[in-house]
Amino acid sequence: MNKIGNDAKTLLGQPLDLPCGVSLKNRIVKSAMSDALGDGAGNPTEAQMRLYERWAEGGAALSLIGEVQTSPHYPEKPGNLVLTPNADLAALTALATRGSANGSHIWPQLGHAGALAHAPISDPKGPSALDVEGLRCDGMSLEDIQELPQLYAQAAGLAKKVGFGGVQIHAGHGFLFSQFLSPLFNHRTDAYGGTVERRFRIVEEVIEAVRRAVGLAYPIGIRINATDKLEGGLTAVDALRVVQLLDKTSVDLIDISGGTYFPGATSSSEGGSSSGPYFIDFARQAKKTTSIPIMLTGGFETRDQASKVLAEGSADTISLARAMVLNASLAKTWLSDAGGDPDFPKFDVPPRGGVTAWYSMRLTALGEDREEQFALTPSEALEAYDARDAQRCEIWRNRFS
Repeated sequence: MNKIGNDAKTLLGQPLDLPCGVSLKNRIVKSAMSDALGDGAGNPTEAQMRLYERWAEGGAALSLIGEVQTSPHYPEKPGNLVLTPNADLAALTALATRGSANGSHIWPQLGHAGALAHAPISDPKGPSALDVEGLRCDGMSLEDIQELPQLYAQAAGLAKKVGFGGVQIHAGHGFLFSQFLSPLFNHRTDAYGGTVERRFRIVEEVIEAVRRAVGLAYPIGIRINATDKLEGGLTAVDALRVVQLLDKTSVDLIDISGGTYFPGATSSSEGGSSSGPYFIDFARQAKKTTSIPIMLTGGFETRDQASKVLAEGSADTISLARAMVLNASLAKTWLSDAGGDPDFPKFDVPPRGGVTAWYSMRLTALGEDREEQFALTPSEALEAYDARDAQRCEIWRNRFS
């Protein structure tokens, strides 16, 4: 192995000590993704347990379970998990146990879709009422907002009880707390709207409630946007101010991402491949703004890209999504002498949403240990994904109506 490869292996293999005292065994994290592998009633399936077990066996320091709902009333999709007292706690314990194999961590990403809640199984509500093309939602009452800290604290307490190693609060990608932070969504004139400090207020209150619920030695992460990628949305200037405000909280890891699922918006990841890591410049600025470790998410395809970000001090750890779908043991691969990068597929004029559906259905194949037989096109994957969603919507309505 040459010196560059050895340096990459060394950088990526270093443990990361979090402010709460917990250590992650290396710098490679499986990013939160909407794996859509819940059973439709908010509980984990065998395929989901096996999927996170595979990432743990594959050497990831931490795997994040995307879109775990703190309430069944505002889900992102009907395949989401729901972390409430009437959930299947035995199944959640099994998921936490299997995802913690090999010294790995597994954390649920605690969320609430707000204005972007899946309409077939929800009546969407956001910080403010909106009625624009492709999106209509009611505005939250003050009582609705004031219930949020307890909802998140309850979910975090359950996460700790069933054995998850930490939690991540979702404040990115256009979901509820991202909506509060964005002036495009948040038109409130009370204490939760206006300046970025007031738009941040509910996030701060939730962090404080979660910390009280889990104690000082339990990791709390948060995902935020560097930008909404929408005219009138969150700017980089305001996002850096959010990082400054987070620096005064007890958060242990700040995950930098960006973009939104607002209807018609361009997703950072919807192309066939990326042109390299996203949001590096913002992460570099954020590092100068806080002493809390920074994780950078999005666009990583090669070990050299990942190690370069660490070597330059732009982030403290890197988070991978699609690369880990292509190789569930990518962490072990990148920490080996030989290295090796995943072979990203290239799709010829896929339908809108088809690439995301292709990766989502490949997650199912990974969880069923049959990725070698996975041969769907993006169009076929989108059709299969939508059909499964429709089935699970019916289950969700029967379970939570």
